[in-house]
Amino acid sequence: MRQAIMTSPGIIEYKEIPKPEVLGARDVLLKIERIGVCGSDVHVFHGEHPATPYPVVQGHEYSATIEDVGKDVTSVSPGMKATAWPQLVCGKCGPCLRGQYNACQELKVQGFQAPGVAQDYFIVPEERIILIPDSMNLDQGALVEPAAVGAHSTSRATSIKGKNVIVSGAGTIGNLVAQFAKARGAAKVLITDISDYRLGIARECGIDGTLNVVRTPFAEGAKDFFGDTGFQVGFEAAGVQASLDVLFENVEKGGDIVILGVYSKNPTVNMYYLGEHELNVFGSMMYRKEDYEEAVSLISNGEIKTAPLITRHFPFNQYLDAYQFIEDQGAETMKVIIDM
Repeated sequence: MRQAIMTSPGIIEYKEIPKPEVLGARDVLLKIERIGVCGSDVHVFHGEHPATPYPVVQGHEYSATIEDVGKDVTSVSPGMKATAWPQLVCGKCGPCLRGQYNACQELKVQGFQAPGVAQDYFIVPEERIILIPDSMNLDQGALVEPAAVGAHSTSRATSIKGKNVIVSGAGTIGNLVAQFAKARGAAKVLITDISDYRLGIARECGIDGTLNVVRTPFAEGAKDFFGDTGFQVGFEAAGVQASLDVLFENVEKGGDIVILGVYSKNPTVNMYYLGEHELNVFGSMMYRKEDYEEAVSLISNGEIKTAPLITRHFPFNQYLDAYQFIEDQGAETMKVIIDM
């Protein structure tokens, strides 16, 4: 079978390896169908991801068809559509024992610290399989992983229902965070970016308000949209210093800020706002099983829209071209999909 390996930043090589055939009793053999390229993958492409060694087989957001199952597998069968979460955890540390395994002390993520799915077939334990219903297509299945990021991060704030929310960064993740904020009952949701293209996609997905911070300063735009009530919850999904700064400076005192952007350079935090305004600041690390299940549920019922997020498909043998497309298109790219 085919396998793509990023041997060093910006370099992808292909090789033929044997198809996995020997299954453990509770293993599931997946035929990989679609692979999404995400912002973290782009950091790896640039050599800027803080926790990824080379060589690495990428691919952590994907859809697949079940090819075969181990003899003791009971919940799934060949022919079903599926995906799976990519975290490898120890199951023994404090976070794992309290159910916070997404923050496992020994966490490895497939596609980063462990081999990912950039190959024709891939084995996953039954316990990590998430079925994709017939009502969803394979493209939607490949968007379950980033949607689960939106599900998890919006559950990190103390509360969203009835509150005004700003999401800074209108890429795929920011867009899905904003959609989940609406689904969780936010009063009003404003998403900000420097790209009119991305903000246009946000409007297609039903986001209440959009703000281009190049043309209108953040504080002014927030005031225009929310009025005197301001906003009580902010999500930093851009991974840039300026984005973090304006959220700290403008969120209502006592408000929540959830940070889920990946920073290529560690930002500084304005401790005056954090302390004097008694802000609640939360990190958000990926997702757990329930976030995947919620993502599937809301995508399948149409509450979370994914079709507008897909910019272009590339065949597997043009993996590198997909990265070059992302480089060339810049702010006019959302989700790029690799077709197996």
